[in-house]
Amino acid sequence: MRNIQRFLIVLLLAIGSAFAFWNSSSNQAHISVTRLPPEARETLALIKQGGPFPYPRDGIVFNNFEKLLPIEPRGYYREYTVKTPGRKDRGPRRIVAGKAAEYYYTEDHYQSFRRIQETP
Repeated sequence: MRNIQRFLIVLLLAIGSAFAFWNSSSNQAHISVTRLPPEARETLALIKQGGPFPYPRDGIVFNNFEKLLPIEPRGYYREYTVKTPGRKDRGPRRIVAGKAAEYYYTEDHYQSFRRIQETP
């Protein structure tokens, strides 16, 4: 009887953890395109027109190792640099684009993402 109780407790904890992970992924924070920094709006426009991009690494596969974006097959996401004023390197800001024309903005180098909303 004790083994069954332990099993049920572990099972409920596992289900709860899976639900919490799924729920956090589906409730992605959003940002309106109008609230993006001007450099991010410029990068988004370049993505939509297919370039040219200012950095050689723009358009490389984003692997989503952090698993903060919805889980998709490898190659689904591409990343693009958002210029950071005052920085000589690429800086921490990126837009990650999905194949279904969804876009995510990070200003802290993949520590967090907000989905870009283009319509009100």
